[in-house]
Amino acid sequence: MSVSAKTVTGERADLLETLGKHRFFLRYTAQNLTDEQAAATPTASALSVGGLVKHVTAMEKQWMGFAVEGAAGMGADDNGEVDWADGFRMTAGETVDGLLKAYDEVARHTDGLLTTLDLDSAHPLPEAPWFEPGAHWSVRRVVLHLIAETSQHAGHADIIRETIDGQRTMG
Repeated sequence: MSVSAKTVTGERADLLETLGKHRFFLRYTAQNLTDEQAAATPTASALSVGGLVKHVTAMEKQWMGFAVEGAAGMGADDNGEVDWADGFRMTAGETVDGLLKAYDEVARHTDGLLTTLDLDSAHPLPEAPWFEPGAHWSVRRVVLHLIAETSQHAGHADIIRETIDGQRTMG
């Protein structure tokens, strides 16, 4: 975790520590991979370790934009669209090191925001078929979502990494 443990206590510290733990698992899975290995899709899924790091980085940035500014802060393009396909894969010129550095920058920004944001502050969710109409999420709910997404994708990455070279995050 990039925020000093002495500056944050209670629920906020627990949320940051848990998010940090799952970020570690994802980063650990990507360590020492070549760019080719990080971009590989060796399972039945189209997912790669590098693509998952890229996705989690964008997802965290988007949701923290929501936490601060509401739906307008989620970073869609001028047409309200997000590039979902390229968001899950490494594209030409991307490196695993570059993706991990971008992830670290987003994590530092998130951790800084979470030391000051009101966890009860809430915004209406954007209109989408997967959100309940009229629902609002608090900053706390956003952080719980980040933890769940990061954990889920760290698990996906672990399966892919084990397929590549046998390394596992745990066990």
